Amino acid sequence: MMQLGIEIEELIGRARELLVYDGSAPLIFNSGLFLFLFVGFMGIYLLLRRATSLRLLYVIAFSLYFYYKSSGMYFLLLLFASVSDYWIGFAIAASQDKVARKQLVALSALINLGMLAYFKYTNFFIEIANGVVGAGFLDFRNIFLPVGISFFVFQSMSYTIDIYRGQIRPLERWTDYLFYLSFFPQLVAGPIVRAKDFIPQIRKPLIVTREMFGQGIAFIIIGLVKKAIISDYISLNFVDRIFDEPALYSGFECLMGIYGYALQIYCDFSGYSDMAIGIALLLGFKFPKNFDAPYKSATITEFWRRWHISLSSWLRDYLYISLGGNRRGTAHTYLNLIITMVLGGLWHGAAVRFILWGALHGVALALHKMWLSVVPWAKAKGADMNPLMRVLGIILTFHVVCLGWLLFRAEDMNTVHLMLYQIFHSFNTSIIPQFVLGYKEVMAFIVLGYFMHFMPSKIDSDLQHKVGEASFWWQVAMLVAVVWCVMQIKSSSIQPFIYFQF
Repeated sequence: MMQLGIEIEELIGRARELLVYDGSAPLIFNSGLFLFLFVGFMGIYLLLRRATSLRLLYVIAFSLYFYYKSSGMYFLLLLFASVSDYWIGFAIAASQDKVARKQLVALSALINLGMLAYFKYTNFFIEIANGVVGAGFLDFRNIFLPVGISFFVFQSMSYTIDIYRGQIRPLERWTDYLFYLSFFPQLVAGPIVRAKDFIPQIRKPLIVTREMFGQGIAFIIIGLVKKAIISDYISLNFVDRIFDEPALYSGFECLMGIYGYALQIYCDFSGYSDMAIGIALLLGFKFPKNFDAPYKSATITEFWRRWHISLSSWLRDYLYISLGGNRRGTAHTYLNLIITMVLGGLWHGAAVRFILWGALHGVALALHKMWLSVVPWAKAKGADMNPLMRVLGIILTFHVVCLGWLLFRAEDMNTVHLMLYQIFHSFNTSIIPQFVLGYKEVMAFIVLGYFMHFMPSKIDSDLQHKVGEASFWWQVAMLVAVVWCVMQIKSSSIQPFIYFQF
């Protein structure tokens, strides 16, 4: 009886772990717990495939549970945003008064950006105030940043703005809007799915073709390789060490650390996007592409057409165009680009380095647009360049982006200064053979990552197509093999996705 009692207590403890939020172990795609839960979720999901309303409610419940396991009681913020913008959207569509419609859109922006400002920027503003008035003027607050708040806030804002612009009609059911806003594959780190792209899919009959299933498995496999194998390994075993103590390393090692981080953040974020797209396909939904081999870009403009496409297009359509875009003359165009990217940098984090990162990209975009106006024969799209100019453009663009990644990753500006100092004053090429031998596994993964990235698009799409066309059991075998590889090289704890902090 005692043994039975112990076993029952263990079962209750495990059940409690499933139901209670644990801030030290958020639920994420590359965890064994998510895989276990998702398999069970899919079984019931398929049973409900013909009961549309019940299936949507079931997905909403799982999505809210998923967000609760990622951010605790802050899932109530998601519910609040869904209620407020659902009714504001209705009010915008019902109103014939232009002033009232603008005021309603402004109210939606105020509510959404107000939430974002409080949780993300309160301490930043306190730091600025203390710097101006004097230390101790205001006390810093212990504010938890809900995972992915920036993503669902932007999605919710796009809904009300698109209604105001007449691009969509408001949803009749609040549950449909909550489904759109809370859909768990993209909830905590994007892609930022537009209402006009996603809403028409909500009540369509559930159809998962063999091609969709195969593509979904292929995306999940690729995402796991990028995130859980390449990104996590080079981060823990190399990149973090360099950025933590740059003064202990030569300039060559610091430069390799920056190159490593450029690959790490790409594999981490695009890996999440790939898994989100793949999981959505398994559920019968299609997301737009979020990354398109961005380091192949030959201009900074092309880079932002390929990197985090859902964010860059959101900033273009809802911020840059709202500021006036290119409609108010050349000087205003350049200024609007810089303002857009500075605010985009501030969206990523409340720190001077993020503002500088955004300013760097804004200035680079303005200079590129200026170059196109001065040199008529220059090509706006890097793909139109001749091969030599394209290669030179790729090298230049990559290093401008890497300078930005240094600002993005460094904990403070002192780290930025130390790494640049080491690169320009203590490069020390003599240690290269020793470095390669000492970090041979890291170098192998960096080479593999960049090889996968720069692989011709046709080869990449052909490989995805072959995985998609393989038999079900081959697909399962490939997925199991990748999971096994992840288990062999992972650290003792699951590494969260970089963009969870945004």
